[in-house]
Amino acid sequence: MATWLNINVQDSSSPLMEQLTFFHDHTMMILVMITLIVSYIMGTLFTNKFINRYLLEGQTIELIWTIAPAVTLIFIALPSLRLLYLLDEINNPLVSVKSIGHQWYWSYELSDFKKIEFDSYMIPEAEMSSQNFRLLDVDNRLPLPFKSQIRMMVTSTDVIHSWTIPSAGVKIDASPGRLNQTTFFFTRPGIFYGQCSEICGTNHSFMPIVIESISPKSFINWVKSY
Repeated sequence: MATWLNINVQDSSSPLMEQLTFFHDHTMMILVMITLIVSYIMGTLFTNKFINRYLLEGQTIELIWTIAPAVTLIFIALPSLRLLYLLDEINNPLVSVKSIGHQWYWSYELSDFKKIEFDSYMIPEAEMSSQNFRLLDVDNRLPLPFKSQIRMMVTSTDVIHSWTIPSAGVKIDASPGRLNQTTFFFTRPGIFYGQCSEICGTNHSFMPIVIESISPKSFINWVKSY
């Protein structure tokens, strides 16, 4: 059964995703208003034989329908430019993680504390338990502390991949020979799922991403025990 949660964006787990959701709602409201106004005008003016010719040919109406779209674009562009700036800003990250895309799995490196490297493969359907999600769970999740600035550096060894966590508002390409970086900030604990969002080959849909957001203390204990 379809519900509102099936068609809306995922619940945000980071401030950036909250801003992206607000911008989505803001833009959708403008689009709905434009659609309703244009539909009303088309339904009343062009189906009515008693039309004032100055309404279609006058300079006043031409001035209105030139200025109105420009003002509308300004209302969309200003929050969009602000968001673009926020998405590119990287401020004093507490943890840096390097993610490497392979055909078809991810590997991670955490070298801030000590050299930690591991691969993350999708769990085959034959080895899944009742707690696992099909095509989404992995054998080694990436633990990260919440309420901490995280810097993610992404690259690839073969073809272009895309490291994506929708609930965090993160989507960045992994290109061979190039190191891209982004930042995000989890506001709550939880398990967050993502998938490669680039068509990278026959097993493109079988390289999921799973992040486990834990407390900073639990993260330090995990690093010590690795």
